[in-house]
Amino acid sequence: MKRDIEQSKKIDCSLMENLLPVILSGGNGTRLWPKSRKKFPKQLLKLNGENSMLQRTVSRVAGLHSPIVVCNEEQRFMIAKQLQEVDCNATMIVEPCARNTAPAIAVAALQAIAEGDDPLLLVQPADHLIGDQAAFEVALQAALKLADAGKLVTFGVPSAVADTGFGYIKIAGGSGGSCSEGERIEQFVEKPDLTTAKQYLSSGDYFWNSGMFVFKASVYLQELQNQHEEMFFHCQSAFRRSTLEAGVIRLSDKAFNLCPDNSIDYAIMEKTANAWLVPL
Repeated sequence: MKRDIEQSKKIDCSLMENLLPVILSGGNGTRLWPKSRKKFPKQLLKLNGENSMLQRTVSRVAGLHSPIVVCNEEQRFMIAKQLQEVDCNATMIVEPCARNTAPAIAVAALQAIAEGDDPLLLVQPADHLIGDQAAFEVALQAALKLADAGKLVTFGVPSAVADTGFGYIKIAGGSGGSCSEGERIEQFVEKPDLTTAKQYLSSGDYFWNSGMFVFKASVYLQELQNQHEEMFFHCQSAFRRSTLEAGVIRLSDKAFNLCPDNSIDYAIMEKTANAWLVPL
């Protein structure tokens, strides 16, 4: 038994060593207007303590590889300043226009592989608040094992109330929310009405969609090529034609403008047979 535990710890450590954070910081925070504005969105605000949401996200993954941060032109100087304040030496990729999460993750995956490896990517929006770091790390370990086996993993938040403000994810197997090691995703559903949300809550098989993911860079790119070849082509073209200026990767305007606008949920997760959920 002791040998099994020691072996498990070695596996966990090796997966963590191959984990590369990707932080998506291109949003405008419109749902928190007027405090959050286009030129100073909520991820840059100090809403809970002395650090901004972006800085808290960076701190959450401190000790891992330096993150890749995907952002837009308007916010890149403020983001760079905030990263410097917390001693984060990130690789910044600047999008010339907003094209949603699927392309943003694709260019980050291309950069990760260009650095000479095929890491596991931990994709996080820059504006989440996670109060229990220990619980996050436990969920992350479960997600890493699944991702290492070729799954595309998202974190689902067990619904505490019948909330109509979240998209939901239904798991297969009827495990009633006890799938601590992960479960295959059966369905993504849009924000429900109150009656439907109550049904989701009572079933225990529905989770709030967190928008956080773990997968291998190559697995994501292969899925994108399979499911959305046009998007894959334009992302690859924009990345190949990118320029490096003052340590910032600037994607090709012309190529990225041709890229379809779509989220990772619609473009990949709702279509793939390899979508799994780990509760957080």
